[in-house]
Amino acid sequence: MRIRDLPYPDPGVPDVRSGPRFLYWLSRHQLGGQAKALAWGVLHMAAVATLPLAVGMTVQAVVDRSGARLTAAGALILALALLTALGDTMLHRAAVSNWITSAARVQQLLARRTAELGATLTRRVAAGEVVAVSAGDVERIGWFVEAQSRFLSAAVTSVAVCVALVVYQPALGAVVAAGVPVLALAVLPLLPRATRRADEQREVAGHATELAADTVAGLRVLRGIGGEELFLARYRRASQEVRAKAVRSARMWALIAAVQVALPGLLMIAVVWYGVGLVRDGRVGVGELVTVYGVVTFLLYPLRQVEEIAMAWSFAGPSARRAARLLALRRTDSAVVDGPAPGLTGDLRDPESGLEAPYGQLTAVVCGDPDAAGRLADRLGGHAPQGTAGVPSALLGGVALDEVPLSAARAAVLVQDKDPVLLSGTLAELLDVPSSGRVTADAALTAAQCGDVLASLERSMADPSAGPMGAHVTERGRSLSGGQRQRLALARSLVTDPEVLVLDEPTSAVDAHTEARIADGLRELRAGRTTVVFTSSPLLLDRADRVVLVRDGKAVAEGRHGELLRTTPEYRAAVTRETAGERQIGEPA
Repeated sequence: MRIRDLPYPDPGVPDVRSGPRFLYWLSRHQLGGQAKALAWGVLHMAAVATLPLAVGMTVQAVVDRSGARLTAAGALILALALLTALGDTMLHRAAVSNWITSAARVQQLLARRTAELGATLTRRVAAGEVVAVSAGDVERIGWFVEAQSRFLSAAVTSVAVCVALVVYQPALGAVVAAGVPVLALAVLPLLPRATRRADEQREVAGHATELAADTVAGLRVLRGIGGEELFLARYRRASQEVRAKAVRSARMWALIAAVQVALPGLLMIAVVWYGVGLVRDGRVGVGELVTVYGVVTFLLYPLRQVEEIAMAWSFAGPSARRAARLLALRRTDSAVVDGPAPGLTGDLRDPESGLEAPYGQLTAVVCGDPDAAGRLADRLGGHAPQGTAGVPSALLGGVALDEVPLSAARAAVLVQDKDPVLLSGTLAELLDVPSSGRVTADAALTAAQCGDVLASLERSMADPSAGPMGAHVTERGRSLSGGQRQRLALARSLVTDPEVLVLDEPTSAVDAHTEARIADGLRELRAGRTTVVFTSSPLLLDRADRVVLVRDGKAVAEGRHGELLRTTPEYRAAVTRETAGERQIGEPA
């Protein structure tokens, strides 16, 4: 896979049973790139390792006053320099390609899982963790996958150099061959502590990221209540904790780096001291001593690859565990049946609560617990929360939604969360969603009463001639009020025109006059389609064909709004916000 060919047509099905298994799966899917980087790495390091031999030949030729050997040594140095440059360039290209392609594969897997989970993702995983995985962990995972080939090339070259050195000069070569493994393994006792400190740093960094995301998302509310300084102080403390943990982790890695410098230095001193004695005894020539010294200097470079792969693993291991945990999430514990999707239409029914929404009608649901309402809305869309094995799925026309392909369930039932997200882009791009084509963007905007929203967006445009559909909507619609964001999200859902539309508090931030018009527009535009609205607004309830009262997760009453007001005190209390004392006063003796 080349960078120009990204994204992958299919990133594959990852092994997410554990972090190491996920890293192994990634590496196995990049064997071609790894082999290419390994080959270029061996060429580059072999050329660098052979350079001391050429330098030693040059020194010995000068000592022996041999012009022919001096010329040959110079030609060898030139050839090795060219090979070094070629190997280094191609190794860098192959290594960067491995890094980018592996990171791209992980990003595609995360994007696919995010699209599958939808709004339920942040209910199962903290927003800060999602940000940390998609922003930082992807890069660390790619770094480890890329570093493997360079580490292997360093290991292969080091072994070959030590063997060649023993053959070339047995006395000095034996000292080097015995010392290199000790140098490579010397940092192992320090790695567990360094890994723990790196984990602590990432944990507090994830908390700080989550705190920052929450602060930015709620900035408008914070300004309204004067809480900016409070949250700024909280973030400042979290940031200082991240800095302290980062310094503590850096000290351990600095110690590892110091060990990697000090021990090779000691080996070099030992080789030179022993080699000088051999030269004095006439057992080793000056050129041979220079060659061995140069080889020991070269071995410092492969040893740094040991430090890098250890550092890459310490960072990539926890990152891979987080990514695997995120990729292991599923929309339901039930198996999804492959094959053609059945025709999904008819009445919508939730066996768990007993809630039923007849086909083609507007059904309103009153649920006193907002969290319970959100879980029920997810179940109606076939998004059973993680870990709810045994909970029956919602049925559409008698077909369980978690037993059909995901694409079919999503096309049949659309759930709009109580806090829908508006992506940045033009208004036309916001409304350019998969749809039946029956509902136009203008009709949806009119039904959602977005006239003032269009006017506001048009006034903020640099070029009003493009029309309101060319107006830019900022990230999450933060330049709009809460009611304006709700109405744009409702218009987007109406454009989709699914068989079943589930709306969770779609007008909670809208004034009463606008809410009444939205209720009329919703009823008119969704005529003949099944619509379920979770609300306690009398304006919406009065226009519903059927109202269901849910208490403790069970449907306990149903009927028209006016009928339930007269016959069900609990429903009347939920809708009119009556207290227990007011209910007792209003009830006849």
